[in-house]
Amino acid sequence: MILTLFFVAVMLMISILLSPLSNRIGLPVLLLFLGVGMLAGQNGFGHLLPADTETTFMVGHLALAIILLDGGMRTRAETFRVGLKPALTLATLGVVITAGITGLAAVWILDLPLIYGLLIGTIISSTDAAAVFALLQNRGLRLNQRVSATLEIESGSNDPMAIFLTIVLLELIVQETPPSVLDSVWLLLKQLSLGGIGGLLGGFMLAWLLKRFNLIAAFYPLLVTATGLSVFSATYLLDGSGFLAIYLMGVIVGNRQVKKMEDILQVHDGLAWLAQLCLFLMLGLLLAPEEKMSHITEGVLLGGVLILIARPLAVALTLWPFGFRLKEQVFISWVGLRGAVPIVLALFPLMAGIPDATIFPTIAFIVVIMSLLVQGTTLAASARWLKLELPAQPKAMQHSQLEWSDGTEHQLMLFELDGEHWTPPRTLSGIRLPEGIVICALLRENQLIPWHSDVKLAGGDRLAVIGPEETELALAKLFSSAESIPALRENVFFGLFELNGDILIKDLQASFGIQVNDGNPEQSLADYVATHLPNHPVVGDRVRIGPVTLVVKAMQGDTVIRVGLKIS
Repeated sequence: MILTLFFVAVMLMISILLSPLSNRIGLPVLLLFLGVGMLAGQNGFGHLLPADTETTFMVGHLALAIILLDGGMRTRAETFRVGLKPALTLATLGVVITAGITGLAAVWILDLPLIYGLLIGTIISSTDAAAVFALLQNRGLRLNQRVSATLEIESGSNDPMAIFLTIVLLELIVQETPPSVLDSVWLLLKQLSLGGIGGLLGGFMLAWLLKRFNLIAAFYPLLVTATGLSVFSATYLLDGSGFLAIYLMGVIVGNRQVKKMEDILQVHDGLAWLAQLCLFLMLGLLLAPEEKMSHITEGVLLGGVLILIARPLAVALTLWPFGFRLKEQVFISWVGLRGAVPIVLALFPLMAGIPDATIFPTIAFIVVIMSLLVQGTTLAASARWLKLELPAQPKAMQHSQLEWSDGTEHQLMLFELDGEHWTPPRTLSGIRLPEGIVICALLRENQLIPWHSDVKLAGGDRLAVIGPEETELALAKLFSSAESIPALRENVFFGLFELNGDILIKDLQASFGIQVNDGNPEQSLADYVATHLPNHPVVGDRVRIGPVTLVVKAMQGDTVIRVGLKIS
C-alpha cells in the first residue's frame, strides 16, 4: 500500500515538474502526462497501480466530471449569444456525420464488419473537453468569441451523442434482439432531457446553497465538488447524461453571484488539472504494453481521415447555415481535439466482452496521440495564420474579491505600470479614471507610499486599486500593456482610429472623404456593420467600406459600441 502511494506521488511529481516543457517544446501538457504513464508501465512499474479496465473506467468518469464542472464554471453566459445554436448542432448532427464517415473508413482500412467500423468511428467522433479547455487556457489564446464559444460549448456538450451512439451500436452487437429505432430515439431523448433537467436543478440548488449557508471558506469549493458529483451520479443512475448535467450545473453556478467564487474557481482549477493528470497517467499505464500498440499504420490512416475529411465535412455541413466564415470553419475543424473521452469510450466494448475488443482502445489511443501531436502543437500557429487571434488584453497582476457586504461587488486589484506609458514619471492629473474606484497605495522599490494626487507615477511602480470588477480592463489598459507580436498590437489590428458605434455614415463620409454606396447616410456605424455581417457581430469582425476596413473593437451585448478604422 505504501509502495503504491509512493509510486503514485512520484509519478504526479514528475509530471508536474515536466509541465513547463509543454510551452518550450510545443507539446500539449496532456501528452507529457500520457508519456510518463506509458514509460512507467513499459518499465514494469504499472503493476503497482491497479490500472485495469474497470478502475480506469471509473477514474475516467470521475476525472471527466470534475473537468466538465470546472469548464462549465468558466463558460460565460454571454458566449451562448453567439455560440449556443451552432455548438449544439455540431455536438449532435456533427458527431453523427463524423462517426459515419470515419466508421466507413474504418471498415475499409481495418477490414472490419460494418457495425464494428461504425463503432470505432463513434468512439473517436467526440471532441474532448479536457483537451480543448486545457489547450485554449494553457496557450493563452484570445480568440474571436464566435469561434471560442462554439468550441467550448461543443466540447462540453457532445459527449451525450457519442455515448448514445456507442451504447446503441454495442446493443446491436451483443443483443439477440437489437433495439428498435423508437427505442434508440427514446434513449437519446432521455439522456439529453434528464441531463438538462439534472443540470438546471443542480445548478440552481447549488447557487442557493452557496448563498444561504455561511461556511468555513475552505468548505465552499468542497461543497461545489460534492454537489457536482452527486448530480452527475444521480443523473447517470437515472440513465441520463451525467456529463451534460454537471457541465450545465457549472455554467449556472459560474454565472451567478455566489460567495467565494474566486476561491472556488482557484481550487477547481487545481482539481481539474489533477483530474487530467491522473486520468492520462492511468491511460498511459493501461495502454503501455507493446502488444497494444499494433495497427499503428491503420490508426494513423484513420486519424488522417478523421482530421482531414470527416471533421471538416461535419463542421462545414453544420455551421454554414449560421454564417461562419471559411477561416472560422477551418479553425474549428482543426481544433477538434481528441483526448481522454475516446479512450474511455473505447473501454465500453472491453467491458461488454465483445470479440476482438482490444482493437478499440488500440485505435482510439493512436488517434488521440496523433490528434494531440498534430493538432495540439499547431493550435496557436493556426489561429494566427487564419487571423482569428485577437490582441491580448492587459490585466491586473493580482485581484481579490472583497466581500464586505451583500450589496457590493468590489475587488482589490494590483497593477504594475509599464515603462512605455509612464516614462517620464507623471501624475494622474487630467486623466479620466473609471467611476467608482479608489486608489489605495503605491509600492516603489519595496517602499509603501500612501497615495495622493500629487504623486508622480513611473514605470515599475505597483498600484493597489479598489473598484468594481468591470473596471479592471479599463484600468489595465491605462496602467499596463500586454505583450504581443507586431501584427497583434491594438493600433495595427484595429487601426489607428477608434470611432463610436453611434457615429452616422454621413459623418464618416464627411470626416474621411469615404464614399459609401450601399448604406443609408443616416445609418450608424454599429447598424451598418451589423447589417453587413451574416451573424451576430463579435470583436474582431471586419467589414470593408470603400478604401477602409471597419473592425469591431468593443461590444455591449448585441450592440457594437466602438469600431476601429483601418486604412489599407
